Amino acid sequence: MAKTSVPSNEVTKAALRKLEERGVALEDIADIVYQMQYPYNVSLAMEDCLESVRKVLLKREIQHAILVGVELDQLAERKMLSEPLQSIVASDEGLFGVDETIALGAALGYGSIAVTTFGHLDKNKIGIIQKLDTKEGGSVHTFLDDIVASIAANASSRLAHRLRDLEEGRPLEERLEVEGEELIG
Repeated sequence: MAKTSVPSNEVTKAALRKLEERGVALEDIADIVYQMQYPYNVSLAMEDCLESVRKVLLKREIQHAILVGVELDQLAERKMLSEPLQSIVASDEGLFGVDETIALGAALGYGSIAVTTFGHLDKNKIGIIQKLDTKEGGSVHTFLDDIVASIAANASSRLAHRLRDLEEGRPLEERLEVEGEELIG
């Protein structure tokens, strides 16, 4: 059987649709990014945070984490997982770390700032993350709360690195050259 790949735009749309279906607006994530980055950049605008969230959501690894995590959360809501996994996911058992592992893996592409910010958000449950973690109304968000934390952490890291570039007054194209020598060619 021949391999077929799913077009990127379909994966992107599916991931965004899953966030929306689960009650997570991009603005909710941008609000967390703003809270994380404003202390370091008082001229930060919410639109900058929203743009950074949108850019992070274009990454396939993030999209895959959303699709896998939400699917597992939904299966747990419908009691369609086998035991003991059903009980572990449905209760978001404290020693179950697969949800954090998937989210942390998705944060690794944005460096140490993303990793440490993810840890902070996982522990402190800021904004929409707190709402997702409350387990109200029979919804299961065992994976989604951590994935949202990962997205916010990645977008925060992206902004932190962009701020440094702006402080140095260097656009990306200049960073790819050193004294006229092209680093990537």
